[in-house]
Amino acid sequence: MIDSLFNQHIESIQDDIIFMRRHLHQYPELSNEEYQTSAYIKEKLTQYGVEWQDGFAKTGVLGIIRGNNPGKTVALRADIDALPIQETNDHAFISKHSGIMHACGHDAHTAMLIGTGYALQQMKEHIAGTVLLVFQPAEENSPIGGSKPMMEDGVFSTYTPDVIYGQHVWPSLSVGEIGIIDKEMMGASDRFCVEISGSGGHASMPQEGNDAIIIANQVISALQTIVSRNINPLDAAVVTIGRIEGGYRYNVIPDKVTVEGTIRTFKPEVKKKVKERFFTIIEQTVAAFNGTASIDYLDGYPATINTPEWAQQARDTAQRMMSPSSTPYVEPVLAGEDFARYLEQYQGAFLWLGTRLENQEEQRALHDSGFQINETALPIGSAFMAQLAFDTLHTLHHYSKEE
Repeated sequence: MIDSLFNQHIESIQDDIIFMRRHLHQYPELSNEEYQTSAYIKEKLTQYGVEWQDGFAKTGVLGIIRGNNPGKTVALRADIDALPIQETNDHAFISKHSGIMHACGHDAHTAMLIGTGYALQQMKEHIAGTVLLVFQPAEENSPIGGSKPMMEDGVFSTYTPDVIYGQHVWPSLSVGEIGIIDKEMMGASDRFCVEISGSGGHASMPQEGNDAIIIANQVISALQTIVSRNINPLDAAVVTIGRIEGGYRYNVIPDKVTVEGTIRTFKPEVKKKVKERFFTIIEQTVAAFNGTASIDYLDGYPATINTPEWAQQARDTAQRMMSPSSTPYVEPVLAGEDFARYLEQYQGAFLWLGTRLENQEEQRALHDSGFQINETALPIGSAFMAQLAFDTLHTLHHYSKEE
């Protein structure tokens, strides 16, 4: 009975959910600049009768649904920022802000959570406990992010979540499918920038200089041995060089080269080992060529590790709402996610919502300038999160009675 009521409430506003997503898509804002987005969220929450608070990490918003009956607290999070990407789509609601695009689906996350808030607000009389709607800025602003500033600003100072969930659109899953993993879901995402210095000179007299490109070449090659020769093949780790910059012109030996990249891991002990080897290899390789290196290493988001119990709760809710086949086997990925910092403090789970286009040839990856989602997934995502919050509160209530 309750399940059908949540679906009915979402069905009554499903056009509005799609409209909200399209509006947000047209007016994307970068990390820590989401002022219009924040105002729009507060406007829609007010329209739907949902209480809210602001003042968290500049543009963060907290929606609050208090059930008519006492109980525990469940938080649901949506990220609200966009990426510095020029959109190449040609649909009717492309970004109106040059060089900025919702290429990671945060517009959909925001619209769906507002819709979830509406459904929960209509069901207050049936809810035992409190549901928090966490609209978080700056997810794309690694390594600082928005979750830590939100918590530091007291987003959970009044209501502390017993469980927290996050949801992300996922183009490799079909509409109606939910990706859930019991433990490691996404990876730790560190960044580095290394400036390698030699000494310049004329290309015709290499003996009088110390070629920074040659040194950088040796460093890059040696770094690739970290994963292949230092890490257990059964453990996940990636060392990727994403940018190299150096040199002046064809007949000049360069004195400096800048190398930037990322390191991705799951296990803390693997990250520690990779990081140690990273520094050792660079310092010793550069020294062997009589050069110097300046290393700027940024510890990014930790790995996103679900609480098995609440991952199973999400799986149970999805299978009951949709079908036993709605939670197919998925493998973790090493992409970073700011939601990880919530999971370091609170139990919960991060989930993937299937949004694959019907014409799979048109599907582009997350962070692609042509990224699109299948909007028929939006009402499903809203209803699922509403039902998941309700079910989790019911489970928590059952636990408290046993205690």
